[in-house]
Amino acid sequence: MNHDTIRTLGALKQSGYQPRSVKQELRDNLIHKLRSKEDVFPGIFGYEETVIPELQRAILAGHHINLLGLRGQAKTRIARLLVGLLDEYVPVVEGSELNDDPLQPLSVFAKNLIEERGDDTPISWLHRDDRYTEKLATPDVSVADLIGDADPIKAATLKLPYSDERVIHFGLIPRAHRGIFVINELPDLQARIQVSLFNILQEGDIQIRGFKVRLPLDIQFVFTANPEDYTNRGSIVTPLKDRIDAQIITHYPKTLEIGKRITKQEARIREEQRGLVTTNEVVHDLVEQIAIEARSSEYVDAKSGVSARLTISAYEQVIAGAERRALINGETKTYVRVGDFISAVPAVTGKVELVYEGEQEGAGIVAEKLMGKAIRTQFLQYFPDPEKAKKQKDKPNPYKPVQDWFGSRTIDLLHDASDEDYQKVLGVVPGLRELVQQSVPAELTQENTAFWMEFALHGMAEMSLISRNRLAAGAQFKDLLSSMFTMPNFGGDDDDDDEDYQSSKKRKRK
Repeated sequence: MNHDTIRTLGALKQSGYQPRSVKQELRDNLIHKLRSKEDVFPGIFGYEETVIPELQRAILAGHHINLLGLRGQAKTRIARLLVGLLDEYVPVVEGSELNDDPLQPLSVFAKNLIEERGDDTPISWLHRDDRYTEKLATPDVSVADLIGDADPIKAATLKLPYSDERVIHFGLIPRAHRGIFVINELPDLQARIQVSLFNILQEGDIQIRGFKVRLPLDIQFVFTANPEDYTNRGSIVTPLKDRIDAQIITHYPKTLEIGKRITKQEARIREEQRGLVTTNEVVHDLVEQIAIEARSSEYVDAKSGVSARLTISAYEQVIAGAERRALINGETKTYVRVGDFISAVPAVTGKVELVYEGEQEGAGIVAEKLMGKAIRTQFLQYFPDPEKAKKQKDKPNPYKPVQDWFGSRTIDLLHDASDEDYQKVLGVVPGLRELVQQSVPAELTQENTAFWMEFALHGMAEMSLISRNRLAAGAQFKDLLSSMFTMPNFGGDDDDDDEDYQSSKKRKRK
């Protein structure tokens, strides 16, 4: 239908236009996309066999939808993608605030205009992007905000009595007529406000201040909620839950690869950063592993979840850290380091809720512990298991030359060291380059050898073969025995970490 030429009600009738409900519209367009094998929800990964089929079934059934899941599970993103299932343009009575269909007018304004002008009633066309309304539920949201209220200023201006329907100022929901209306964090909505949605969901009409207004609104409702909210901050009242046809449970990525795809898609890496910083898949794996470790950590509140925003922010900080170092040293290019990964602690501390709340020092320790566990897990993906290497009598232990050298020596790897100094420090450790060449020959290039050497040191520290101590500007590697008489090891052994964390709690309480 050519929306550029149809500008009156008469022309619309001649075009053969037939009104459709928004749910029928979503259903028809979904059917078309499924038959033509189109991607219905582009950019959504990991839900291909779970959430997306359930969502498609709900749309085909014409159901209102509640997306239930922990934070950072793409609930709002999915809701916004539903706009792609609407027709690109729909006709509306020009000037109507309720997006009135010219053939099925709803408001007094549209009815009066059509009665007065007939087939000459002006028609405008509404784009699908303008048919999406989103409201974040907060405790201060009122019935007037959502449904509407009598407007005394309008009554005085138009010289109308309060009994006249034209004095009503419609809220967000009536103005979303013929569109999609999303309420985020539904449990945060006060119970009395949730009650005001009963009629809209069941009968499709609204009630405003005693007015006998029957507006059969045509709206696709989508709600999002966090299961934690049901018990902590609020709850969805039972009759409202009963009126929401489909409750779809979302989840976190089930594999590291899916998580990496999401992070790569969402991370905002600028072109100048891409030109300056070279990265690799191991860094992506390390960043993603943090979230995996956090979701099973005893120190992180499982009810709050670990958002996908953690990995996105962490990766952005890793790249920014490498960029900052290159700028400080006047370098035109640099290769990402494990030290850049470790320095991204601020991106983690704000994204995890601890079991013991209100401990800023504890959050930092837990973040470092999670990073240490991520390094340990990924280290074993590339390097031989030290325990097995120690027991093999037919082969020399590849870690022994490095351990022996650290018996009487230390090295400091500083975050802001130039590439030249960084490579020079790593090059003094005998056996380290050979360890890397034996373990990851397929991954090695001239450009990333230093990265793998540093990764080997961090991994050995996590496996308690050598010691790694935290410095204000980097990390110090030394013999494991000598570190027992100095500062606590960053990451390190689980028992040591637990002791550090518990002692920080005691200091905080004092």
